[in-house]
Amino acid sequence: MSKYFLSVFMVTVTVAFASCGHRKQPAAKESGPVIVDVIVANPRTISNIVEANGTVVANEFVELHPETSGRITYLNVPEGALVQKGTVIARINDADLVAQQEKAKVQLDLAVKTEERLRKLLAINGINQADYDAALNQLQGLRSDIAYYQALIDKTVVKAPFTGVIGLRQVSIGAYVSPTNIIASLQTTHTLKIDFTIPEQYNYLVKKGNKVQVAMDATSGKLIDATIIAVEPQANAATRNLVVRVMLPNVSAHPGGFAKVYVDAGSHNKAILVPTNALIPEDKSNQVIVVKNGRASFVSVQTGVRQASNVEITSGVNSGDSVVVTGVLFARPNGIVKVREIKQLEN
Repeated sequence: MSKYFLSVFMVTVTVAFASCGHRKQPAAKESGPVIVDVIVANPRTISNIVEANGTVVANEFVELHPETSGRITYLNVPEGALVQKGTVIARINDADLVAQQEKAKVQLDLAVKTEERLRKLLAINGINQADYDAALNQLQGLRSDIAYYQALIDKTVVKAPFTGVIGLRQVSIGAYVSPTNIIASLQTTHTLKIDFTIPEQYNYLVKKGNKVQVAMDATSGKLIDATIIAVEPQANAATRNLVVRVMLPNVSAHPGGFAKVYVDAGSHNKAILVPTNALIPEDKSNQVIVVKNGRASFVSVQTGVRQASNVEITSGVNSGDSVVVTGVLFARPNGIVKVREIKQLEN
């Protein structure tokens, strides 16, 4: 009898669990609307300014090297001072060269007298032409030797090739130097240039004679007008950038310093701007959220000119679209949104 009741109990429990498994679950309710603020996309006129990083370059710059090896016997490097063109900066020991030149000069005196004597004898047929030619050849050879020694002596003297400010001394008097050693640097600072790079797509903006603006000090906000004097004809194969050089007026700056260059690319009359924080960055493009029929629509966009707090949308957003600017992180694709306020675009 007990086995009968046990079987009935097991059947009852099985039926109960089966009925629970087939019971319909209640449908999940859609969450409430996300509160957002929007701006209405309207075309407006913007100024397209291309920014580039530049480097201050001296109008003339040179590293002073000796042309020959030897010991420094004279050194004149007034660090940080203005030196005139032709000023002797250093001398290398030239005693051996001077001695050889003096020896050649003594031999030259004898060769001159010999040539004069043989020329008179040749005039009266006292000697043959070959003897005179040998004496004349020796005379010319000695003159060439003296010129050669003088050229070697000139190489032992290091002079300022132009007027400029000399840098820090890199050697001491008495040191043995070679052409690889730097004695000091020399550069002009009254006239400066700036080299900067710009993407190849803006090549039409950087023609010789065009004007740009340069900020030497970012904190002061002062802009200086400068003129483009040259453009490197070949673009960098790795970055596809062009190197541009501009000439600055009388400006006090250190060569090698940083400068910000602003190139005016004209104005756009139908540019749509959105705040930078409205963009949702992706791997290959950007997105913005547009409110359509009370729901969030994620739209891929292409960007153009970037300003301090806004960015130009070149495609993906049309005039009159409501673009979400706050609550971007909480909106979901096709999710319900509620517009709290229509914001105005800040300049």
